[in-house]
Amino acid sequence: MNPRKNSPAALRFAERRRREDESPRLCDEAPELLSLRLEVDERGSAAAPKYIRHIVVDTAPALFFLPCGDPTCVDGGHDVTTEVMRALRSRSQFFDGTDGCFGSVGSSSCGRVVHYSAVAVYR
Repeated sequence: MNPRKNSPAALRFAERRRREDESPRLCDEAPELLSLRLEVDERGSAAAPKYIRHIVVDTAPALFFLPCGDPTCVDGGHDVTTEVMRALRSRSQFFDGTDGCFGSVGSSSCGRVVHYSAVAVYR
């Protein structure tokens, strides 16, 4: 038996994959959307790099869950699906938002905050 298959990271990945597979497709939920780019900047106790996610609209789920960047955070992350989908349905070209992590580090709440900026292009 491979112990990595049952590691916490592997279980989180499997759960994330299940949620993505069960979600409606982005191209169905925002049919006029051609491209979407998210710039993500996470802030907290430790420095986290800023990164860009280029969303493949034709195959992507209509699910925008950004995992917490703290490897010691348990049950955390940033589900910004509602905010992103609201902006896409209103055909916003530029939008941004922030979200606090809902996980915990030891006996304390995580406290990391993610800021995202998006650029959307429509037909």
